[in-house]
Amino acid sequence: MISLTLSQLADAVAGDLHLFGDDTPETVVDGPVDTDSRAIVAGGVFVAKPGEQTDGHRFVDAAVASGAALAIVERTVDASVSQIVVADAVAALADLARFVVARVRERGELRIVGITGSNGKTTTKNLLARILEDDGETVSPRASFNNEVGAPLTMLRLTDDTRFLVSEFGASGPGEIARLAGLVTPDIGVVLMVGMAHAGGFGGIEATFHAKSELVRAVRTGGLAILNADDPRVAAMAPIAAERGIDVRWFGRGDTAEVRAVDVEVTATGTRAELVVDGAPLTLRLRVLGEHHVMNALAALAAATALGIDAATAVARLETVELAERWRMQPLGSERVRIINDAYNASPDSMAAALRTLAQITGPQERTVAVLGAMSELGEYAEEEHDRVGLLAVRLGIQRIVVIGADARRMFLEAVAQGSWDSEAVFFATADEAYDYLVTELRDGDRVLVKSSNSAGLRFLGDRLGEFFA
Repeated sequence: MISLTLSQLADAVAGDLHLFGDDTPETVVDGPVDTDSRAIVAGGVFVAKPGEQTDGHRFVDAAVASGAALAIVERTVDASVSQIVVADAVAALADLARFVVARVRERGELRIVGITGSNGKTTTKNLLARILEDDGETVSPRASFNNEVGAPLTMLRLTDDTRFLVSEFGASGPGEIARLAGLVTPDIGVVLMVGMAHAGGFGGIEATFHAKSELVRAVRTGGLAILNADDPRVAAMAPIAAERGIDVRWFGRGDTAEVRAVDVEVTATGTRAELVVDGAPLTLRLRVLGEHHVMNALAALAAATALGIDAATAVARLETVELAERWRMQPLGSERVRIINDAYNASPDSMAAALRTLAQITGPQERTVAVLGAMSELGEYAEEEHDRVGLLAVRLGIQRIVVIGADARRMFLEAVAQGSWDSEAVFFATADEAYDYLVTELRDGDRVLVKSSNSAGLRFLGDRLGEFFA
């Protein structure tokens, strides 16, 4: 975090300052901010956030023991540290982030990119950050820090020397993206796609469209919206941009996109794509698995080139990326049995993309195995969408379909109904049961996809299989 006095910090969060020891209102604090006492380092700021399972106020002493210089609390705590008392710790975190971003922006060098979409946010964020970091200090979220806590924590990592901030905006309901993007007012807003992910929380696909379009509305006047020309709902955000005087830059596979892929070839070691960037032909050899990640790369290129990065340079930097993020199309195992662990998140769109990738990268003498768990946050659409995944797996010719968990059972039932029977499709209640089956069932030449939402926990099964077959 940038250097601020205790008085400035208290003003920023509209809190009451309670000094401890030798501290004065002019005492300077510049350490990192966190809501996890285990992550606090010397000089850091601990935000005592009440949680669903526990209360951050219980861990103020632990934060102090780790060197916290300040605690932001909702009530005073008997601890050896100065404290700022606020009405709502999460709201205070947002207020502090807004204040810090504004202070850094006053210096005139900071450029801010906001990214949203039903799928691909984290991969696109990581690809863009990789392009930008060679041109100046770049701050981007760790993992998927994209909610009301994670997004402000990322913003608070800004320093006086930060040139680029890449913010990822997720949402579980209407208004959340507007609140988060409103903290920074991005120079560039990137919208990847509008799909069924979290549709249960939004109330349907049209409500999801309105929620994702909040980012376009949050872009500063005179800024830029980068939109997916291939997604009709994203393309429908162009009039919103026009109403606000915001230019649009398009990415996609069609001829109308300024940044487009005209030919794509998927292999087991990555994806080759012939690109056209503002009229110039380029070849991208992306080591990240999956044709769907080409679209994420196009979005990152569109943003980077809009920020002044040379297209060929940006492509060369993209080609150094070996893994978008842990548990996202992560290759494990060995050439004998290749495990693709993609079980950090799942939606109908990402599930379909992962299954298609599995089919594309498997050779004629190899066998496709899909290990599938539930997709969360689909609400009333859950049964229908799980049925669709089972149907797609059969239509793609996946040779072994292993479904895990009661919430995913519809995939198994649909696969059987579509003709995948006689042990081609199997169901297990737990990941442990599936593991015991898979370590005896898998054989040389198998290509195995492990895919589910985070809540299903199959990412750990993927890790276990990767270690077993390493």
